[in-house]
Amino acid sequence: MKLGGDRETAGMRLSFSRHCVALIWSKRARARIFNESPQGCACIALRCHSKLLLRPKNTEEVSNILKYCNDRNLAVTPQGGNTGLVGGSVPVFDEIIISTALMDKVISFDQVSGSLVCQCGCILESLNQYLEGQGYIMPLDLGAKGSCHIGGNIATNAGGLRLLRYGSLRGTVLGLEAVLPNGTVLNCLNSLRKDNTGYDLKQLFIGSEGTLGLITAISILCPRKPSSVNVALLGCESFSKVLQVFTLCRDLLGEILSAFEFQDLESMNVVQTHLKLMNPLQESPFYILIETAGSSVQHDEEKLNVFLAKALESGLVNSGTVATDQSKIKSVWALRERITEALAHDGYVYKYDLSIPVEKLYALVEETRVRLGRTAKRVVGYGHLGDGNLHLNITSESHSKSLVAALEPFVYEWTAQHCGSISAEHGLGFKKRNHIYYSKSPEAVQLMQILKKLLDPKGIMNPYKTIPSSG
Repeated sequence: MKLGGDRETAGMRLSFSRHCVALIWSKRARARIFNESPQGCACIALRCHSKLLLRPKNTEEVSNILKYCNDRNLAVTPQGGNTGLVGGSVPVFDEIIISTALMDKVISFDQVSGSLVCQCGCILESLNQYLEGQGYIMPLDLGAKGSCHIGGNIATNAGGLRLLRYGSLRGTVLGLEAVLPNGTVLNCLNSLRKDNTGYDLKQLFIGSEGTLGLITAISILCPRKPSSVNVALLGCESFSKVLQVFTLCRDLLGEILSAFEFQDLESMNVVQTHLKLMNPLQESPFYILIETAGSSVQHDEEKLNVFLAKALESGLVNSGTVATDQSKIKSVWALRERITEALAHDGYVYKYDLSIPVEKLYALVEETRVRLGRTAKRVVGYGHLGDGNLHLNITSESHSKSLVAALEPFVYEWTAQHCGSISAEHGLGFKKRNHIYYSKSPEAVQLMQILKKLLDPKGIMNPYKTIPSSG
């Protein structure tokens, strides 16, 4: 659904722009054509031609905008930090962009329960900095934390580096406020741990990618800031040994284990080549990054030392280093967190975000390498082994249709055959919506379509996203 389409006139555009200026302060309405996605879209090869970007500051303004647009069948695209990789926040045609950048206020924080209430446009890293001053942290941590918005994180059900320890947003989000496509404000913004009064409506919006409404405020449960943090980087000779280390890790580290990340040699090479980062270990086929977070320095270090001794004695790891001070911890984490940045310097990047049973996680990378041979510049595998999330990335000198044809539907078919999901944490957006049947049954997709029609009967809310076009 395009803004005005062929029937749109200059007078209609001017009238609409003037009305938006009346709805929100004039300096927060930009009426111009964006030949590229505004605010630095992280999604490669998607461009938009939106004629209007609106920047509301509060829920009332969002409600007024959506009511006006719904009454006139004008399509909208919510946009947060625009760090997504599947085009979920990029207008496909000329949908009106509703930016949440100015909705960046902390509303309240409860020091006793750890519940934070904030607007949707708060940047994740800013929230974490605010909470650290209160002795708490966000339960979510992402490589894009410096620019992603918490509302977008929730709309995409982002996973990230701390999911192993603190669980998914479906568990840590206590409540939310959302504006429906017709302008109705749905207030489910409570901070209760228990509320068994009927359907848990907030779950409809978590992971909905802005297709059912615009999340305007969030209540989220935050854990205490750990007083003891250690990071270990280990080298492994095989993926089989990586899996054995993971089992040993859970047995011996237990409650203090907060992250278990893996990356292959190719991904280590790419950060060394393009970002000049230093690998402190000998060259190995695989690397593991383990983080512990607890409340007792002595207790945590003792547990970590017992684990490391056992891993070395049993031959599961061939080398390792431990970081306990903040500077070294940051440098070790950079080897894992900056892989995406390094790959962008390597050429055109084909990205796949997959959930796969842990024991099969790396088999797809190996089969993809064999399948592509020398047609790809680089095939890398890395991710959150603790929750079975593989990031399969392929680079080439430039975009290649033949390479895409070799990758798709192969990657999706392989994932489906091994009972995985084609989207672990990035969502479907525009790029992957028509691949949904690899992970969802026709009956499940039909129910999604019914919900979309019920809440957004005119289809104005982030069209061409999540729901397949065949619907």
